[in-house]
Amino acid sequence: MPFANFKFPEGIIDASCKEEIIHRTTAMFVEYFGEGVRPYTMVLVEEVADGGWGRADETLTLEKMGMKGK
Repeated sequence: MPFANFKFPEGIIDASCKEEIIHRTTAMFVEYFGEGVRPYTMVLVEEVADGGWGRADETLTLEKMGMKGK
């Protein structure tokens, strides 16, 4: 079963953007593996609370990334 998991800071993408991510990711899997994978493709789009994620041992926030208020 093809599976993709996307995580975004909470509140920066809306429902239509999530839907597009799901459709485009499914289309990509179908392009690579064939139409037979469509019914088994799982795409999970998650929102992570601000400050609930990090990179290179640093907690990231929208403010640190210059995205505050977007």
